Amino acid sequence: MKKTFYLMRHGQTLFNVRRKIQGACDSPLTELGRKQAEVAGGYFENIPLDHAYSSTSERAGDTLEIILNNRIPYTRLKELKEMNHGSFEGESEDLNPKRPKDFETFFEPYGGESRTEVKNRMVKTCTEIMEKGDHHIVLAVSHSGACYNFLSEWQDPDGELAKGFSNCCIFKYEYEDKRFKLIEVIRPQF
Repeated sequence: MKKTFYLMRHGQTLFNVRRKIQGACDSPLTELGRKQAEVAGGYFENIPLDHAYSSTSERAGDTLEIILNNRIPYTRLKELKEMNHGSFEGESEDLNPKRPKDFETFFEPYGGESRTEVKNRMVKTCTEIMEKGDHHIVLAVSHSGACYNFLSEWQDPDGELAKGFSNCCIFKYEYEDKRFKLIEVIRPQF
């Protein structure tokens, strides 16, 4: 039986504006971030979600609460969190590697995670979510790097990355037989 899984990035945060690395650390949504979540909420308004999840980061939970507007309860899962950047957390984005492939193990010597660790964590968690019998149309709010690494399990993510992983972009997947297939990426206009 085919199911639908929506994985999306949180709204804009203070660290996004200040160009700070935020993986395991957190910063609040900006006013624009809250408006982005409201626009995304409009997209989901007529979609009969049966379950919703967010990472344990405030930015993801706040985004999901705005989208749901108390429509259904949601569950927070730390396994949906962003890549841990170790001692680079809260530092300038200028310190990030320049190419996605360079992220593979860059942060490990500094107490962070590898891309493979993030991908494996996301694939395991999202599969467990979708394997639940009463989960047919599910939304999970996560993070840019986590979404990228999840997508890399199913296809080359660089084509979609070139189009941008903007705040509140929505990845719509079809789920069947423990596999996810990207159907489309919704990039709401703000």
